[in-house]
Amino acid sequence: MATNAIDQTRRMLSLVTYLRERPGAHVQDVARAFGITEDELISDLDVLPMCGTSFRGGDLLDIDTDGDRIWWHNPDDVAEPLRLAADEATALLVAARAVATLPGLRESDRLALVRATAKLETAAGESGAASSRLSVTFEAEGGVFADVDRAISERRRLWLRYYSPARDELTEREVDPIRLFAVGHTYMEGWCRLSEARRTFRLDRVAEIRLLDAPAAPPELELRDLSAGLVQPAVEDPEVVIEVGTGGRWVAEYYPHDSAEELPDGGLRITLRTPDPASLRRLALRLGGDGRIVTPPELANSAREAAREALAAYEDAV
Repeated sequence: MATNAIDQTRRMLSLVTYLRERPGAHVQDVARAFGITEDELISDLDVLPMCGTSFRGGDLLDIDTDGDRIWWHNPDDVAEPLRLAADEATALLVAARAVATLPGLRESDRLALVRATAKLETAAGESGAASSRLSVTFEAEGGVFADVDRAISERRRLWLRYYSPARDELTEREVDPIRLFAVGHTYMEGWCRLSEARRTFRLDRVAEIRLLDAPAAPPELELRDLSAGLVQPAVEDPEVVIEVGTGGRWVAEYYPHDSAEELPDGGLRITLRTPDPASLRRLALRLGGDGRIVTPPELANSAREAAREALAAYEDAV
């Protein structure tokens, strides 16, 4: 079952209490208690050491694992009641009010946040009053995230207008969302009704989103292990080298690669691996004058021939 961001946050808060009461707990036992895989638990444990009682980076949770057992080395250091400085209270209140206005936030979560904000505002005194004069506006991705999170919670289908830089076009599609995750950027994994296949969508490339009344009914799919990255080419896959100009630098962002060397003209020399090098011919055509395939030579020749054929077909049509 897919887990949304709010559910994961709740789980991690419970995990802190659970581990405090069970020093040296076994990874397998903890994962079973929370109904998650061991890989998901390890992922949570990678995040927890970045949390603590100070926004300034001190008093962080010192939690680690040897793969079999989990140890929390400083539970007593972070057990004291939280005391916020004026700037910390202001930042927290501003952030809480901003989150409470997000579209798609479940009403129960919104009410809980409003109640917590009111209590914090009372405790903060003058700092709380000063924070009311500040406001934060989220960029579009925040609204997209909230809509996707709500769709997952309510098991509803989504309508998207989505930008694909590889094809330089916007497409409209209906998607049954499965989960949200972050690998460098924030993504939604879902069942795309346009392609009738599992697809991954980067949230900052969603131009428009709308919740539909139709229920989401993705097929039963095994969730992929993303611990090693979104796309994981095999070491035995053929190597391809592509040189792009400044207008083609997006290729390094869009395609997983082994290296991206800066070129004197502001472009990049990108080395990547793919099980199907021929699939990159479309990329070469898309780049046009902004890029070329360098190696393997047979793929470079094939891309040049495809470009000639496309140009000839265009000239015949004119």
